Amino acid sequence: MTVRALVPERHRNTRDRAERRLAAFMTAPSLLLMAVVAAVPIGYAIWLSLNQYSLIQVGLSRFVGLGNYVDALTGPDWWRAFGQTFLFAATSVALEMVLGTGMAMLLNLTFRGRALLRTVVLVPYAIITVVSAITWQTMFDPTTGFVPQILAALHLPGAGVVWLGEQGYAMAVIVMADVWKTTPFAALIILAGLQAISQETYEAAELDGASRWKTFAHVTLPLLRPAIVLAAIFRTLDALRIFDLPFVLTHGANGTQSMSMLAYTQLNENRLVGQGSALSILTFITVMAVSAVYIRFGGGNIRDIAREDRS
Repeated sequence: MTVRALVPERHRNTRDRAERRLAAFMTAPSLLLMAVVAAVPIGYAIWLSLNQYSLIQVGLSRFVGLGNYVDALTGPDWWRAFGQTFLFAATSVALEMVLGTGMAMLLNLTFRGRALLRTVVLVPYAIITVVSAITWQTMFDPTTGFVPQILAALHLPGAGVVWLGEQGYAMAVIVMADVWKTTPFAALIILAGLQAISQETYEAAELDGASRWKTFAHVTLPLLRPAIVLAAIFRTLDALRIFDLPFVLTHGANGTQSMSMLAYTQLNENRLVGQGSALSILTFITVMAVSAVYIRFGGGNIRDIAREDRS
């Protein structure tokens, strides 16, 4: 390689380093403020988790170190909530990615009324989660809900079931409620990735004689992978912190207690601040660990896009 060929690359690297330094300088004050705002409550929660403190029993306050964590990790409640949370997250996120991709493909088509359809599709995501949960609770009410009535009229399974009162069925309702509400969010991200695909790519596939299915499987889907990964990251982290849906629909009963709900029960209902804080920190660590896994194994796609944009 000649010296002339090396000069543009050297200048590009120098420019990138200068841009990164400027970006770090401009964002440092905001990042510092955010770090302080986040560090204070997190630090206080960690301190509380190292103590045994009860709002019910007067005088019960003493330093126990990692005792609250040991009790949580050796007891069945944490692991039960851990498994139920991951079951919910895996099921709901998988359905949302599949349905979100299909919805994005539909919204990307050119037809009359497309703008109106895009607006209508986003309505579920704009509804407050508590309102959405109450709506689904009403739909599956065993006496007045129209879902059991429809199932009974069509002689389908689940007609005589109290959905929110039986294990398995209750989790199914929570998953359906979450998928209905947040699939538009995933579709919006995937739609943005879909619109970034060049039309020339599809024209080249058509010239090669590729069918629609092959074009989708070998062209669209691989190019959509960064957008799908990004949507999955956001939705997984949000699903692992699920609280409002199970709180309103079942109050954590019938196999629907999440990690956040377990921490809430210890803090607000049992008034065990130390144990509840320890469960909150364990939930925080779990979410951070999943974030690290996503960034390690899925973040490369996002970094590649950013690198291509800079070049």
